[in-house]
Amino acid sequence: MKILLTGAQGQVGWELQRSLALLGPVHAVGRAELDLSDAAAIRQLMRAVRPTVVVNAAAYTAVDNAENDEALAYRINAEAPGVLAAEAARLGAGLVHYSTDYVFDGSQPAAYIEEDVPNPRSAYGRTKLAGEHAVMANTSQHVVLRTTWVYAPRGRNFPLTMLKLGRERDHLRVVADQLGAPTPARLIADATALILQQITAHGTPEKASWAQAGLYHLSCGGSASWYDFARRVLAWQAAQTGRAGPTIEAITTAQYPTPATRPHNSMLNNQRLRDTFGLVLPHWERAFELCFEDIHAAV
Repeated sequence: MKILLTGAQGQVGWELQRSLALLGPVHAVGRAELDLSDAAAIRQLMRAVRPTVVVNAAAYTAVDNAENDEALAYRINAEAPGVLAAEAARLGAGLVHYSTDYVFDGSQPAAYIEEDVPNPRSAYGRTKLAGEHAVMANTSQHVVLRTTWVYAPRGRNFPLTMLKLGRERDHLRVVADQLGAPTPARLIADATALILQQITAHGTPEKASWAQAGLYHLSCGGSASWYDFARRVLAWQAAQTGRAGPTIEAITTAQYPTPATRPHNSMLNNQRLRDTFGLVLPHWERAFELCFEDIHAAV
């Protein structure tokens, strides 16, 4: 299996470089090597590398900035995946693409299943949904993985921000009426490798079988608010340092306005992933425990 990995310097992409290396040679590119807003550059790279699998971990993820720059977000989140999918189909390659809970409006009380009707309320969500459609329209050999509340020991993410603020402030205000399942990038990467391993196992040495192609939700178990997550992160920090952390005040989304509308419910039902690939991700608190030492080393 020859793999082309885009977004190699991002949270998920960084972890994928490790996970995918067990499956075959990985040609990893980041922004410096590939401008995803340039369709011609994408085609040129695909035809030069000639991968058997493309894993697209690149995206325009500045959720609030996308409200004022939707055209660029659309080129990266929607048009680029479509070009990758079309080129993959031309080469007979498969494509793994990542999407987001932001394709939903977050209004229903239950966890979202893949059949639920998307209704994005932000530019980011609209462009990511368009990317899903572009992938599915251009190749049948695809796996689209929607995930949520992604974090890692590197990059910009919620727990690293909380650890920084925990050292600098005495009091924090954190939103408590948005629910999700914090999901480490490492688990997403490992799950991706296991999915590809199964797809390959069902094919021939020369060509993988994509009978399991489709759309899947991929997130940790359990649920939390950002307030719950902040309390867990800062409790760990206090245990590590021996110092009492800042007090945390629970607030509403209305008390913390942002340019982009966030879903109140970002919970994703993972049953299809379990039924198809036998993958069960741990509860979000256990997953965070597994990341403790990596996060400690990063801050």
